[in-house]
Formats: sequence, C-alpha cells, structure tokens
Amino acid sequence: MELVRTVKEGSLVYLTINNPPMNALSTDVLDALEQAVDGVARDEEVTVVILTGEGEKAYVAGADISEFPKLNKENGEKMSKYGQKVLQKLYEMPQVVISAVNGFALGGGMELALASDIRVLAESAKMGLPEVTLGIYPGFGGTQRLPRLISEGKAKELIFTGRVMEASEAYQLGIGDYLVPDSELMEKAKEIAKSIMKNAPLGVKAAKKCVNQGLNLTLEEGMKLEASYFGDICDSEDQKEGAKAFMEKRKPEFKGK
Repeated sequence: MELVRTVKEGSLVYLTINNPPMNALSTDVLDALEQAVDGVARDEEVTVVILTGEGEKAYVAGADISEFPKLNKENGEKMSKYGQKVLQKLYEMPQVVISAVNGFALGGGMELALASDIRVLAESAKMGLPEVTLGIYPGFGGTQRLPRLISEGKAKELIFTGRVMEASEAYQLGIGDYLVPDSELMEKAKEIAKSIMKNAPLGVKAAKKCVNQGLNLTLEEGMKLEASYFGDICDSEDQKEGAKAFMEKRKPEFKGK
C-alpha cells in the first residue's frame, strides 16, 4: 500500500497520508512522507501542496503507539529527532503547504499540521497534544512550534493537560486559519491554493523562505534578510513581467524564471 499518496495537478500536489483508519505516523509512514516531501521539493513546477489524511475519520491521529513499549532513552531520542527532521523538511520545502485537517489531528498529527504554512479545519476535526497521558510529551516539534504560534500560557495548558479541542476552539486560538463545513474542506483548500498559484511562483517561494527564516532572527536581522531576497527577486523575469502586465492592464503570464 502506498502510505503517502502523491497526486499532481499542474503546479498543485495533493499529499495524502494513507494509513487508515487513523493514519498513524508509524516509522514506515514517516519514511514515506520524507520521500514524498523530498520528491515534491525538487519539482520546480509545483507551487502549492495540499496535505490531508485518507478518509473522514482522521487527518493523522498521532504516532503508532504500538511502537512505544520498546522506547528507551537512546531510541526515544532517535525517534524524536527523526520525526522532527521529517516535519522540518515539510516546513522548509519551497512550496506552500496547506493542511486540510479532516477528523482527528492528535499528537504527531497536530505537530504535522503545525509544520504546515496554512491550516484549514473541518468543523468535525479535533486537535490536541495528548502525549502526557501516555507518559511522554510532544516530541516532533510540538513543544516548540505551538508556543510560537499562540500564547505561551495557552500552549502550555494544552500540552500539560493533553486535552483534545474541538475545531472551533483551535480556530479561535489561531491554530487553524479557516474553519469550514466538512463537505467544503477540500474545496476551500483548493480555493486558497488557486489564489496562491496565480501569483509569481518565485515570489511566493522567496516570501515563504523570508518569513520562515526571519522568525528566528531579530527584527533588524530580518529586515536585512528581506532586503537581500527582495534584491534577488528583482532580477527575475517574472518581476519584469509583473510590472509590464500591470502597466498594460492585463493578466501577467508568470513562468517561474
């Protein structure tokens, strides 16, 4: 079985975690996800990725708990580092990643969504980091990404209690960027993707890189980075086409060059 299904439609790719019914992030699924992300990241034609889970029950309901009994300090740290590496690759890939969260997004599943750029939540989705109820804590980036996204106190409360939220609460906290009826989930994700893909692909990819890297810098350092990347993009053919099309009052024809 193809554990991560890849479907390409022009400059859009759908990545579907295909390990039903709960789409658990087993080691094999992480392996498949890493391979899929690496492959898409190399495809310069692709601008946007929509990431979701197979079926309606779960986006990703967490790691494979059957692997937990064998954990000790050595292989536990190894497991954490590997999960972090794969999700960081997703975060750093040049394409914009939209998570379409259907059903349960728990533990590693919520961490996967947190590593995405934009999160669209189905109304029936449920999110949480319940690792403390299993005697551990989030190890695939959750303790670092969540406090950077929402308030420190609220992030700590969610991590320390391990409670599961309704999609509406996750949206109100800013974990989700859109909240839509279940039947409109993929339609909304694709609508966002289309609004991104009509723009200059080099500009979108450079903007993502600038935002991601700037979050780890001081404001002054981030401004310098922004100016540097801005200079680079001004040498592109797409920049010239964008300005020319605006003055000629027509739609630009971007080529990603």
